[in-house]
Amino acid sequence: MAERKNGIECFQTGFLYFWVYSALGWIYEVFLEVVVYRWGFSNRGFLFGPYLPVYGFGALLILACLRPLSRRSLRVGKVNVMPVVVFLAVVALTTVVELITSYLLEWTTGGWLWDYTRYSIQWQGRICLSASLRFGVGGMIILYGLQPLLEKGMTRLGKKWRQVLFAVLFVLFIVDCVSRVLR
Repeated sequence: MAERKNGIECFQTGFLYFWVYSALGWIYEVFLEVVVYRWGFSNRGFLFGPYLPVYGFGALLILACLRPLSRRSLRVGKVNVMPVVVFLAVVALTTVVELITSYLLEWTTGGWLWDYTRYSIQWQGRICLSASLRFGVGGMIILYGLQPLLEKGMTRLGKKWRQVLFAVLFVLFIVDCVSRVLR
């Protein structure tokens, strides 16, 4: 039987999902930088810790907006085309998140952390088709693969350990955010 959670427990679990996806986003970015592009290592984040909050927010947004849709069926003849619809929705949603994030970072810091001007299909160096399609693939992995596994893991972790893990990671995240603002 599934655990029933109150508002605080939902927030704690949601933050843990946010943190996992933020950390996975950081790993993805560092992998691209070190292995794919061979530029060498640099902390890809706005914050000190090994996480990129834009990935966490994007993942939670994907889950909130598209998970119900991903569980439905839309058939054209005998073929379920809902995964294609969900993929396109993930691409659109994550592209908007990336665009908004670039403007927020520019407004708060004077610039943003990526530059797509070298890509053939891009807009203002802020968004590009290549990255949007990769985010689409990532969103599908989240919806259909990672999130179900994370939910099982959170259940197995138990309420007490979730609370401890939340407390430690939340304090570290808040300290990181505050120290960034004070720099």
